[in-house]
Amino acid sequence: MVGCTVVRKRGDHRVTGCMFAGHGLWSGGNGDAVSAGRLSCEKKKGENRVMMSGKMQKRLVVITFMFVPLLLLLVFTYIPFAEMIGFSFYDMKYIGERTFIGLDNYKEVFQRTEIFKSLLVSLYYMGGGVVQLALALFFATMMVFKVKGESFFKATLFFPYLICGIAIGFIFKFFYARGFVLDSILQMFGMNLEDIPLWLQDQKINNISLAATSVWRYTGQNVVLFLGAMMSVDRELYEAASLDGANRWHQFKYIILPSIKSIIVLNIILCVSGCLSAFEPPYVITNGMAGTGTYFVIMNRLAHENQRVGLACAMAIVLLVIIILFTVGQQLFFKYAFNDGTEDESKAAVKRKKLAAKGGKA
Repeated sequence: MVGCTVVRKRGDHRVTGCMFAGHGLWSGGNGDAVSAGRLSCEKKKGENRVMMSGKMQKRLVVITFMFVPLLLLLVFTYIPFAEMIGFSFYDMKYIGERTFIGLDNYKEVFQRTEIFKSLLVSLYYMGGGVVQLALALFFATMMVFKVKGESFFKATLFFPYLICGIAIGFIFKFFYARGFVLDSILQMFGMNLEDIPLWLQDQKINNISLAATSVWRYTGQNVVLFLGAMMSVDRELYEAASLDGANRWHQFKYIILPSIKSIIVLNIILCVSGCLSAFEPPYVITNGMAGTGTYFVIMNRLAHENQRVGLACAMAIVLLVIIILFTVGQQLFFKYAFNDGTEDESKAAVKRKKLAAKGGKA
């Protein structure tokens, strides 16, 4: 706070006071001294106004840029989610009257055998997810050691992730069709058509075929995530390990894996949540027939074909709870299963540093 005022007279002189941030700075003298004091006070006022206007501009810019995304998030995510929770308590169709039935939809979710049997189908996708993460980790490790054609392989692996899921479904629908691409390739290697299984009709193998499409699509995405984490590791560690006689496996085990542990956990969480909500491959390729219907396919069928909107909303809420439980369980598992004690040591070091800083201030 800045202020200037004339407080008293002494003969022909006036004593002028300027207050800066609550501290009095007083000067006495003739008119020139008074004018100089007033100019100094006005200058400080102007500087404070500029500072305040700068802060207000920053706040205005932040609020302006956040307004549109938050509005879109509110309108297209949170409000529909709240409406979906409300719909789950009604027996309703998209058009027509609604009847409040309380928790009956949730009871029906747990009583319908086909709903929770569809969760068992997700186990095939989880198995495919394990293969997918292992392949991604292998390819990313190869590329971090500077193989020839790294850019080509990186682009080739990431390209399937850029293709629309519906388009991938149609590609593999013809790829697995009887007498088409895959059968023709196997016949070129001497197999008879009668000995080749029906990739999409045989219930012993059709879910494995569908899970393979997800492996083909998402492996490249995981490669890029792993590779980005591996590139952040200091290369001098590899050189020092090589000088000590460590081979590539030792460098991977003792340098790369501990350094990218958080990215591995993130990819596993994303993989499990994606497996539980798999939709495009079974919907486009088989329409959920022959035992390939996942939880999302059953939910889509109830909502759009049978017009059981309230029951489908209850299924969505139950699936959300399942995914949250899986996510929390994974985080707890990795927190305690792969904790080598360094995390506790680092926390203790930070605590000691804070206590030392408080002691220095005192």
